[in-house]
Amino acid sequence: MADRLLTCEEIDEGKRIVESSPDCLLTPLLKDVHLLGMQVGGASDGDGRKVHLKLENMQTTGSFKIRGVTSQMTHLNKQENNDKEKKRKVVTMSAGNYGKAFAFACRKHQLDGTVAMPTTAPESREKIIKEFGCNVVRVPSHDLLKKVEELQAEGSTFLHPFDDINIIAGYASVGMEMVEQLGRKPDVVVVCCGGGGFLAGVSAGLRRIGCTDTKIYGVEPETANSMQRSKQQNSACQMPKAHSFAAGLAPQFAGTICYNHVRAYVEDIVVVDEGQIASATRHLCERGLFVEPSGAAAFAAVMFDKVAHIGGDVVIIITGGNVSPSELAHVFEKASS
Repeated sequence: MADRLLTCEEIDEGKRIVESSPDCLLTPLLKDVHLLGMQVGGASDGDGRKVHLKLENMQTTGSFKIRGVTSQMTHLNKQENNDKEKKRKVVTMSAGNYGKAFAFACRKHQLDGTVAMPTTAPESREKIIKEFGCNVVRVPSHDLLKKVEELQAEGSTFLHPFDDINIIAGYASVGMEMVEQLGRKPDVVVVCCGGGGFLAGVSAGLRRIGCTDTKIYGVEPETANSMQRSKQQNSACQMPKAHSFAAGLAPQFAGTICYNHVRAYVEDIVVVDEGQIASATRHLCERGLFVEPSGAAAFAAVMFDKVAHIGGDVVIIITGGNVSPSELAHVFEKASS
């Protein structure tokens, strides 16, 4: 089943689930941002390029993740529960944003949740997840799956943070939603990529509504480019040494289901370095958008002209804003000139 793509029915259902949930917001589409003084690569008033920002950093729990988690939880609740008196146990692995959305949903649905978190994740992420009532287990990145398997053996249900057909269906809503807001089909869409779930979902949603000519680009840190490598070798690859201060974009492998969607729908994967991500983060923050490094990676790719032959209506998705002031100060020190 890992080699299949979302069906039209699954995409439509994902959108219905998201739209009907009070936990998922219709986030703004900020149009033609160069008029606001934002630096968007080689764009000028005369070249016909209009850059628009889809602001998922303004979503519930501070990132797009709640869309996918809401879809997952809806399907989990549909599954037969033989012991309804027993509090269900669920487990996931996350460095932050997915874990926060997962914990929010666990509290709402009265689930006993545990997040396996890499030791490199900021303490602020652990604190927030615990405040929602979830357990946090810290382990080295290479032991995350092992810890999840241990908890599964003890009776927990594993909700994958990106390589899951239901989570991808939830994310498809972003692609469909932003076209409705723009009022026309975009020429280019630029999306950050970690494990690939969000990129897979957005691209599937765009294709579902007929955006067949829209060029879709994924953006990864150059030190965590597992999806770029996957496209190059024609299969989902592992990258045990993946790392980045944009921790949400540095899983140690690309999702298999995710890769199949990327292979089918995505034009190319480009990479940005940490200085460029930091500069993009600072640029957006200085203009009133509170954005974390992972959330600014796609903007960095356009800001530093990493996407070839870009023109027309360009939509960049700003994916998250979960970052503390002290973390931002550290990020700004990394910024390129």
